Amino acid sequence: MTVTDERLERMRPFTGDAAPRLDRRALPPGPRWPALVQSIALVRFRHWFVPRMHRRYGDVFTVRLMPEGSALVLFTRPEHAKEIFAGDPEVFHAGKGNAILGPIMGEHSLLLQDSTEHKRARRLLMPAFNGAALRGYQDLVTDIARAEVATWRPGETFRSLDRMNRLTLEVILRVVFGVTDEARLAELRPLVNRTVDINPAVLLGWGYPWLQRFGPWKRTVDNQRELDRVMYAEIAERRAAADLAERTDVLSRLLQVGTDGAGEEPLSDAELRDQLVTLLLAGHETTATALSWALYELGKDPGHLARARDAAVSGDDDHLEAVLKESMRLHPVIPMVVRHLMQPATIGGRELPRGANVGPSIIISHAREDNFADPEVFRPARFSEGHVAPNTWIPFGGGVRRCIGAGFSLMEGVAVLREVLAAYDVALPDGPADYPRVRNITSVPRHGARVTVTPRPGRA
Repeated sequence: MTVTDERLERMRPFTGDAAPRLDRRALPPGPRWPALVQSIALVRFRHWFVPRMHRRYGDVFTVRLMPEGSALVLFTRPEHAKEIFAGDPEVFHAGKGNAILGPIMGEHSLLLQDSTEHKRARRLLMPAFNGAALRGYQDLVTDIARAEVATWRPGETFRSLDRMNRLTLEVILRVVFGVTDEARLAELRPLVNRTVDINPAVLLGWGYPWLQRFGPWKRTVDNQRELDRVMYAEIAERRAAADLAERTDVLSRLLQVGTDGAGEEPLSDAELRDQLVTLLLAGHETTATALSWALYELGKDPGHLARARDAAVSGDDDHLEAVLKESMRLHPVIPMVVRHLMQPATIGGRELPRGANVGPSIIISHAREDNFADPEVFRPARFSEGHVAPNTWIPFGGGVRRCIGAGFSLMEGVAVLREVLAAYDVALPDGPADYPRVRNITSVPRHGARVTVTPRPGRA
């Protein structure tokens, strides 16, 4: 059995310490459909299902999940989000709430850990994402974005999601892995893309090992084995690198843990692999999707485009960041933030039992009229000129579990928008309007956010 097979078996969801079977009467109301149907609706059709449940059951409702007896209680008001984000991390476990990602991310993943293990992992990763580190990465991101934009042809129409995925993958491979060898990059790119581009049914299938002998489940496992092989080879080569101490990429930083006499234990190859995969997957597609929606929205409105174009030329990064934030608000990439209750807890005046999963709905929070006036309208000025109330804009979660890469994502997005808009105007081609579709745990533009690019005057 390979190290990959051992991880898939060890991290298989729906196993381990069984949570108590939850009594429906102890939970807020929700649909009475079979748990399998509700699980599919939440995973595959969330942008229809969650708003419908909100309209039907109000600000708090329960979705019954697989395995039978599990449940997710979704909250939709900012005061509820505040309570959950501020909850005792020994009671509100995020790692258990992300268990569906276990087979891919691994047990050492920052997203899967809780308590002291999470505190240690976050402490070790934080220096790679502080302000000084972000300033050091900015020039590299700008260079990669400029090289990507240079490959575009005037008047070309393309799926911006594909171009942004290509760009952000290159950024994350170089910033997180520090890989510059073209042969190794060529190995990693398709493996990462196949890991990201999987059907939600594959995620649900992790809990049923017999499926892994067939079709998409088998292809996913085969791809995981190959990705692990390449990653462990890169880790081994980097350990032996003569210039390790001078390198600033995340992998090289983590390899130096335990060598400075600070009392930290060095990270094992498995720990390194799990944290790198987490950063690779969490920091790649999410930013690419936000950027593709931003270009799509700018292409719809010449006024917004002109304002963003001026910001790109003048160096008004605050406005470009507002464009990115508004695209994240209007088109949530992640649907919710989940915590698993290790003990009974009270949220919004409701007593909830141990074993329930709870979380704010990002989809509903970002679309509430009382959080954002005219929520269906793309309006970057909400962030650049207005006041956004706490716990209403939550794409990165909140509290001690707020995404460690939030600052990097915004820095990267601004740098990319600056390079794109300094060189090209964008417009929407003829065709159907775009809308979200679910890919793995994220939501991406169904038609790829197609745009047509036209050179700025003097840049042809």
